[in-house]
Amino acid sequence: MTSAAPRPSWPAHWQEKEKASAKRQPLSRERIVEAALRIVDAEGMDALSMRRVGQELGTGAASLYAHIGGKEELIEQVLDLAYSEIELEQPDAADWQEQIKRLLRRSRDVLLGHRDLARAAVVANVPTTPHAMDVAEAMLGILRAGGLDEQTAAYGVDLLGLYTTATTFEVSTRGGGNSQDYTDHVREYFDTIPADRYPMITSMAVALTRNVGDERFEFGLDILVAGLARQDGRQA
Repeated sequence: MTSAAPRPSWPAHWQEKEKASAKRQPLSRERIVEAALRIVDAEGMDALSMRRVGQELGTGAASLYAHIGGKEELIEQVLDLAYSEIELEQPDAADWQEQIKRLLRRSRDVLLGHRDLARAAVVANVPTTPHAMDVAEAMLGILRAGGLDEQTAAYGVDLLGLYTTATTFEVSTRGGGNSQDYTDHVREYFDTIPADRYPMITSMAVALTRNVGDERFEFGLDILVAGLARQDGRQA
């Protein structure tokens, strides 16, 4: 009886190439945006580029343009992906002031959790992407449930959004939540300026550079929400 022909022995390097090829996933918009967010988390916004994302995915930058129009669109989509992490609540008229504060705190926490991504949020202050609009829709729903008229709610969403992104950006540029070194440096500088020219600044240096957790953010949040409540003739 004739024996079966022996199977060819593939070289090891060929097998490795086959395995690597089998594991490679096709490019998609979702994979590109997820890779970009990983880069921001690890290296910051300055490291983000189409070329860097291509390296992360093991491909050239040119292949990304079939899915993403360019860096500006990429940043927009990365920010939108981060906004998808924000937990939203159904409006509750009896608890609307605390609800809006909780939503803004969560928004701030999500942005701070992604290194200096708040830089992009400061520029993109008009929500046009799905998850960003989900957040805006939730904010409007809460303010309207609180009895605010349409125009007050519209101005309120804009004001609260600007306040949250601006203060978050400020914190992210000072090393995230650990910004004591920065405020210490500012206080030391205030000690060197002429007191006769800046009597208020020098005498209030300690208060001006106070840095206790989220105290300053919460102070502004309370003032803004209380002010919005009074627009409807209600007391905060």
